[in-house]
Order: sequence, then C-alpha cells, then structure tokens
Amino acid sequence: ELGWMESVPCLDRPPSPLEFYREWVSPNKPCIIQNAISHWPALKKWTSAYLREVVGPKVVSVAVTPNGYADAVFQDRFVMPEERQMPFMDFLDIVEKKVTSPNVFYVQKQCSNLTEEFPELVCDVQPDIPWMSEALGKKPDAVNFWLGESAAVTSLHKDHYENLYCVISGEKHFLLHPPSDRPFIPYELYQPATYQVSEDGSFEIVDEKTEEKVPWIPLDPLNPNLEQYPEYAQAKPLQCTVKAGEMLYLPSLWFHHVQQSHGCIAVNYWYDMEYDLKYSYYQLLDCLTKAVKVL
Repeated sequence: ELGWMESVPCLDRPPSPLEFYREWVSPNKPCIIQNAISHWPALKKWTSAYLREVVGPKVVSVAVTPNGYADAVFQDRFVMPEERQMPFMDFLDIVEKKVTSPNVFYVQKQCSNLTEEFPELVCDVQPDIPWMSEALGKKPDAVNFWLGESAAVTSLHKDHYENLYCVISGEKHFLLHPPSDRPFIPYELYQPATYQVSEDGSFEIVDEKTEEKVPWIPLDPLNPNLEQYPEYAQAKPLQCTVKAGEMLYLPSLWFHHVQQSHGCIAVNYWYDMEYDLKYSYYQLLDCLTKAVKVL
C-alpha cells in the first residue's frame, strides 16, 4: 500500500516547481504531463526527411541485437548490444524498411547522446526542463535521444535518476512497479557479455571476462514464469502509454519495462536523485529481501 496507485495520473499542464516537488517528487509518484513540451520545435520538425537533412551522413552509435533485447538476461548471461558505428542515414533506411535486416536497431546510447552525438538537434528541444531544474535545484546529468524499431524492448530495471521522458512522435508503452514491489521482483547475478557479429553475419555472445557479475532482473513482466518466480504474483504493475507531445515523470527507483511504436522518437532528462530517506528505505527493503532468501 505504501507505493500503490491504481493508475498513472495525467496532468493537463506542467506544475509549478513547488507543486511538482511536493505532489510528485517527494512522495515518489509517477505522472503523465500534457502541454509541457507543446512549444518544442521538435514536435513539428523531427520528420525523417528533416533528420536526414540535419544529421544525415554523420556516424552515430547504434545498439544492434538479434532479438531486440539490449542490456537483458539471455542464455544465463547479462548481454549487452553490439554498439555499431554507422551513418545515421543508413540507420534511418533500416527503420523506414528501405533496407531489410534480420537484426534490431536502436539509437539508445544513454551517455547524454543528444548533446554528445546529436548537437544539431538540441536547439529543437530544451537543454533542461526549467520547472524541474528549479524544483530539484540542479541541472540534468544527461539528456538522451531515442529512436528505434518496435521490436526494440527495454527489459525491466530501475535507475537512480528522476526521469522526465518526453515523446516527440509515436508512443511509448511503460510497465511500472513501485520500489515497494522489490520483495516480489527477482534479482540474480549474471556474467556480463556482449553481442558480436561473426563473419557470416550471425551473432555470438562473448563474455566480458574481466568484468564483475551484474545484478539484473531475469523476469519478463509481460510473460512472467510464476513457477520459477512465484513471488511476482504479489506484485502490482501499472501500465501506461505516453503519446506524442506528452511527458512521463518516472520517479527514481521505480522499476520499468518499455516498448514502443515503430520509429518512435523520444528525449529524456536524467536528474540525479537525492540519496535521502526514500533511498534508505529502498536499501533496507532490498537488504531484507536478500536476507529472507538466505533464510
């Protein structure tokens, strides 16, 4: 009951900084915000033709996988995508199906790739969200650009960020769990590995042997194996769709699984969370969950 909501509320306007902090950040509650980015030029300008013209032949980082799952558990490994350097126009050819490929392509590099790899597009959005920056007293750590195929799926995970996720075109489909669902969500340690392309074009999984094991969630919330993970039956997922022109406030430490419409374009802002009582509560819950499993 501590974190349970029956649905994700929708605000018809962006809140004031004080209102947002009191009503949403402090109680760690998600919401969809309308009319927060309606003034962005990107909403009208970011067509495929415009992106070709502005970014075009520039070489960018693209995550490539055989199955659409980057940074996910597969064959008892935590498998990361091949990070391919390719001209942006070649990537758009694949998204627009002008070129066919058996693999799944996704621009999803999360190291502030909008500012680092796509600076030509920054003027069409905002460098930060002013009311969020004022509410938190800080600027975002990263601003990320997302564009990919509908087969690209983000596996269930959490982040230590206050996340404002803005959809420019298409739709994003989120499945969310509050931090209080931690006892019902399985974590295991996995050998990290990376997809690499063989000479015949097929993928092989190559272990990152020098790296420590990665804690990750093996469960697929869309098709959970309740025989293997019976505790998950007690979890209470929320589902919401964020449409073009809308913004999702995804609070820190909320678990999320993400799907998208084909060719969906989004920009998100990561603000570092406060390591306050909420974080201490989550750490306590995490430690108790692990202790119970040992017993």
